This record gives sequence, structure tokens and C-alpha cells, in this order.
Amino acid sequence: MSQHDIRSTERPEPDQVLVDIADYVCNTEIDSDLAYETAHYCLMDTLACGFQALDYPACTKLLGPVVPGATLPGGSRVPGTSYELEPVMGAFNIGAMIRWLDFNDTWLAAEWGHPSDNLGGILATADYLSRQARAAGKDPLTMHDVLTAMIKAHEIQGVLALENSYNRVGLDHVLLVRVATAAVVTRMLGGDREKVINAVSHAWIDGCSLRTYRHAPNTGSRKSWAAGDATSRGVRLAFIVMTGEMGYPSALTAKTWGYYDVMFKGNAFEFPQGYASYVMENILFKISYPAEFHAQTAVEAAMALYPEVKDRLDDIEKIGMETQEPGVRIIDKTGPLDNPADRDHCLQYMVAIPMIFGRLTAADYENDVAADPRIDILRSKMQVAENKGFTKDYFDVEKRYIGNAIQVFFKDGTSTDRVAVDYPIGHRRRRDEGIPVLKQKFASSVSGKLKPAQWKALDALCVDRDKFASTSVDDFMAQLIV
Repeated sequence: MSQHDIRSTERPEPDQVLVDIADYVCNTEIDSDLAYETAHYCLMDTLACGFQALDYPACTKLLGPVVPGATLPGGSRVPGTSYELEPVMGAFNIGAMIRWLDFNDTWLAAEWGHPSDNLGGILATADYLSRQARAAGKDPLTMHDVLTAMIKAHEIQGVLALENSYNRVGLDHVLLVRVATAAVVTRMLGGDREKVINAVSHAWIDGCSLRTYRHAPNTGSRKSWAAGDATSRGVRLAFIVMTGEMGYPSALTAKTWGYYDVMFKGNAFEFPQGYASYVMENILFKISYPAEFHAQTAVEAAMALYPEVKDRLDDIEKIGMETQEPGVRIIDKTGPLDNPADRDHCLQYMVAIPMIFGRLTAADYENDVAADPRIDILRSKMQVAENKGFTKDYFDVEKRYIGNAIQVFFKDGTSTDRVAVDYPIGHRRRRDEGIPVLKQKFASSVSGKLKPAQWKALDALCVDRDKFASTSVDDFMAQLIV
């Protein structure tokens, strides 16, 4: 904690956490081709998630201006729609779409989260700035600029999460989206080191959302738009500091009133490494299944068991399931599941669906599928336990595995083999296997919502990394609008 005297009015130097983020955003050149290649695929994957969400009225009812008619011609456009909005609301729209189905990328460490949530703020701001520049006869931003901002936002959010667990003190990880978006968007708006420090200080002063909307008995759909809210708030703070509004140098360390004392039980953040491009290079993609990431390998295991169990569901006596400690803590649920937000964070539900139907899609969390009585019967037979080896590999910085294992036992005394999966198809170690599936996810999610010629041009552009990177943001966004 800060040693600054609570009675003193002397303004301290900025907290080192704020300085390090600002120095990284303002001064670090990203020279990793792997990071840019991964960011390219991350953008495609994230847009795929957003386009899929357009099929769900629960999401689309929240899209558009904050009040009817509050549009901004020449503003930020929302992919898959005809909306043109000011950047703050544009960020909310894009961010909510991205996160709605729990299908975008994931970072797992002491804290978890979804760094591509920051694309809401990045893309909305980049489109707005590019259209404004074009109207003034200046050069617009390019998609390379967007990828750079994505890499840096991923890095800020991910490094802050490596050894600092916000969920253990009841706080939600979307805080880190607000911090990362505020930092990179302030820089995109032309902010210098001091302004980035100021913006990030405001992001911490905003405090944290409570995680109560992610957990029983209050699980609900806010978890699907919370990241959109966070990234839009980051954009708002960036615009505020660009007016010259002051920052708060000891926002974290101020005794009694700072973030550490008020929100983090007096503990300072820990950092095992600095900021570079590690997070983007090692990001986890949710490619095959829209499921909370701690269950991804469990779903793969259940899919492998489906041929053997699909005709013997009534003969099952019990189902043994092993997972990591975070999986036990977050998604091991018994009892009634009231809504899709409850179901897509229930390990047992996410395993029951593929065992019964041989699939898991976003539609499988809806009420009509959930009404099938076989689901809860299977859930009642599942016994979940922590596998300490899975937990150890989960926290190993060289592995970052997310292991799960399942074995089904029948009433006649027979059983299936124990099927264990250490890391899912979206893991870095399975990139060669995963990228073709990611490309198919992008095509199936986006192609049907655009005109044929529009999709053909977009598809061709995304195949050519160099051409994609040099494309202006406003031209790229024009290909996503209906």
C-alpha cells in the first residue's frame, strides 16, 4: 500500500501500475508476427461471435442508440446492422454482440476474462476517427492500427490477470476491459503518456461490478452485456480526459480511499512479467462450442463419448467428472437452471447436451431445449471432483491447460473408458487443427447475413493478411454493414 500520509495534501507521483500501462501503450512497438497473425484470426473470430448474436432478440433489443433517434451520421457503425452511433454507444453495441453468446476468446489465469471484449471500444473508435479523418481530407486509420490496439489491450488485460484474482474478492473481470480500453482508446484519440495515465486512473476509480449476476441465485443476462458496458465506459473515459480533465495519481495506492484498500483487501497487484505480446500469442479461442471455457474440454470429452452412450442413457448409473479447481468453483451447479445465462455456466448441463444430442450450440441453452427431462436426469447422476493435476497444469505458465475427464458407469457394472482432454482445440498447441475450424466459424456466422458479393469481397480480404492490414478501417467496416 502507499505510504502517503492520509493527512497530507501533497499530490504524489502516479502509481507505478498506471505508469507501466501508459509507457507500454505509448512507447512499445509490437514486432511479433505471431501476435499480428493471431490478432488477425482473433478479429475474424470475434466478428463471427457478434454476427451469431444477431439471431437472438434478447441481444438485438439492446442494440441501437441509447434513446430512439440518437444516431450520428458519419459515426461508428455496428456490424450486421445499419446503425451509425457516437463511439461510446457504438462500443456498447459491438461489445454486447461480441460477448452475448459466450463464444469469443478467453484468457485463464488467477483471473479470467475475454480480452476481445475490448474490440467493442477499439473498432467503434477506429471507425469514427477514420470517417472523421476521411471527411477532413486526412488519412484514415488502417486495420493494422486496429490489430496493434487489440494486441495491446489483450496484453494489459491479460497481464493484470496473471496473478491477481478479482473474483476471489467478489469482483467481476470486466473491470479489466474498462482499464484496457481506456488506455488504448486514449492513445488512439491522440493522448500522450500523461493522458493515458489519467484515463487509466479513472478506470480504476470506477471500482468494480459485483459478480453476483454470474452466480446463483442471481445468474442473468447482464453477464452478456457487462463487457459491452465496460468497453463503452473505457471509451467514455478516454474522451473525458482528452478534454484536459485531470487524473488521480494514487488511484490504486491511496491509503483508505484507493482501490487496494477499498476493493482489494489492502493487497497490491503482483506482476510476474512486463507487457509485450504474450497474451495475444497465447490466447484461447472458443472455436467449436459456445461454453464457459473451463468446460470446453469436458464438452469435447462428452462428444467423444456420445456414440457409446446415446442409446444407453437410461442405463447410466453415474457419471464421474474431473475438472480444475476454478471449474469446480464457477460452473459446478446443481438444482434448477432458470435461464440461458444459468445454463451456459453449468458444467453438468454443458456435458449433458452433447451426451444426449451429440452437439452443443447456443440454441441449446434456450428454454425449448432445456425442457427436455433427460437433461436434468443426467445432471443428477454427475459427480464432479477436482483433479489436482488439472489444477496444477491450469496455472503452469508453460502449459495453461484446461483439463477435464469423464467416465460413464452403467447399471450392469460396465463402464466407458475414462476420456480426458488436457487442452481444447482453441489452445495455442492446437493452432494447426483449430484455425481451419475458426475460419469455418467465421464463414458460417457472417456469410448468410451479408449480400453474396459483399461476403465474397470480405472473405477474399480476410484471406490476404497484408491487404487486410493495409485496408482503411472505414472501408473495412463498410463491408460489414447491412
